[in-house]
Amino acid sequence: MTRTFFAPGRVNLIGEYTDLVGGPVLPMAIDRGITLACEPAERTTIASDAAAADWLRYVDAVERELAELGRPQIGMRGSLTSTLPIGAGLSSSAALEVVVGLALCSLADFALAPLELAGAARRAELRATGVPCGIMDQAASLLGRAGHAVLLDTGTLAFEHVRLPPELAVVVVDSGTARALEHTGYATRKRELEEGHPKRVRHVESESARVHATVRALRDGDRIALGRLFRESHASLRDDLEVTTPELDAIVEAAYAAGAVAARMTGGGFGGSAVALVDATAADAFVARFERAFVCRAADGARET
Repeated sequence: MTRTFFAPGRVNLIGEYTDLVGGPVLPMAIDRGITLACEPAERTTIASDAAAADWLRYVDAVERELAELGRPQIGMRGSLTSTLPIGAGLSSSAALEVVVGLALCSLADFALAPLELAGAARRAELRATGVPCGIMDQAASLLGRAGHAVLLDTGTLAFEHVRLPPELAVVVVDSGTARALEHTGYATRKRELEEGHPKRVRHVESESARVHATVRALRDGDRIALGRLFRESHASLRDDLEVTTPELDAIVEAAYAAGAVAARMTGGGFGGSAVALVDATAADAFVARFERAFVCRAADGARET
């Protein structure tokens, strides 16, 4: 019998690179993601509509990580479809790892708690690409809740859901500069943080404080504070972490000029997307101002459908 699983991508509202040092993050799962229709088989074979190269290495890495945790060796035959743009900074790789891991565990009747599966998926990313990512992307894909962001302490893995004001729409603006983190300075930034590079450390310290301040602003409905915090975050990513691009900088300024309440780069940088908080009544008009933009909604996490 064919079974179907879905894992969402994510947009990080604020808390960039803080997960590399065990800091707080505030992502949300979105209503775009990857669907896997599958059935048990002797060995794993998966077809996909994805255009990304070498995506099968993620599947193999997830299967190996789960085997090391004791999952029975039961393969699957399946097909993947995706509504996530590749290379836009919306964690398509994490969604792939999570949907494959969820399916493999379910078909083998092998139970893992959501954050255990997130940890295995994170290790699979490192195994597949060499990228020393934090756990945020995989955790967001699994812990998402409709209408909420996830405040996650990546050091202790304690988390809570933060209700998002329904009067604000979340808009993603794709810069059109696609990238894979393994081919950027992402790993270099992690090494610089570990070595205590002053500007890099200043970013994560100030960004961690901004995460908690943003949660307060969302709960208080303080739009002025949201705008200030997102501006400060983008400036820190540009000046202290040095991971933005001219295209992302221009998009953020254009977003504020178009009436955004708040806007900043989101994701690992070096390309990808910006995120903007926009008055819901003006969201369609805002999206129309940009070549590649769309409204996304905070969604539930990975699940069997």
